[in-house]
Amino acid sequence: MSNHVLLTVEAHRALRIDTRRDPALGDAVMSCLIPPDEFRQAQNHYPILFHRPPGGDRFQAVALFGFHPGENLFLEADGWDAAYLPLAMTIQPFLIGAPTSAGAAPSVHIDMASPRILRTPDADGAAVFDEAGRPTAYLETIAEQLGELDAGYWRSADFFSALRRHDLLEPLAVEMMLEDGGFERLVGFHVIDEARLAALDADSIAALHAEGHLQPIYMAIASLANLAALIARKNRRSRHG
Repeated sequence: MSNHVLLTVEAHRALRIDTRRDPALGDAVMSCLIPPDEFRQAQNHYPILFHRPPGGDRFQAVALFGFHPGENLFLEADGWDAAYLPLAMTIQPFLIGAPTSAGAAPSVHIDMASPRILRTPDADGAAVFDEAGRPTAYLETIAEQLGELDAGYWRSADFFSALRRHDLLEPLAVEMMLEDGGFERLVGFHVIDEARLAALDADSIAALHAEGHLQPIYMAIASLANLAALIARKNRRSRHG
């Protein structure tokens, strides 16, 4: 159960964070949320899919790591096997909190229930504050990434409105037979409808470009080439147990 609190030097001066990538540290997840601003960096490594959370009416974008809950095919014994780590994974266990007063900037919060928390000064992890109580370079980087992620999520509303306006999402169903005889299905996700995109008139395409939506649309389409690579990862994992 999470325990989100405001990060302060008074309460967290000695705090250190375990920055390794490991299933025991919360990295055993099949996907993470990703805003359209991040599609360009992520599309070289991960399939970018769209889904509606249970009970929700709005789509979200995710970077896909595996084919079922708890499976992350990018986790290896020596860490994360990709050159780019999505921001939603990088910033853990930190998160954006509501401003503490009117007109103030959003604050940095931390999940004190996270397994990444190392509470002793001599623990082998990234320090959050230095001996003088100043934010470390690590914390400053995290704060910048939180800001990027928060801004990206706020901007994503216009992107998804454009997808709805042009009816550009279609359901995806992937069925695959693995080399070891196993069978996997990936359902509940959507992708960009390329035929409908190609059928849009010039004015609609120009509007999508002017609004900054055309590039992330093409990045999401390009990312689907990574599905084959993800299946190959699954087969290698199956072969090696």
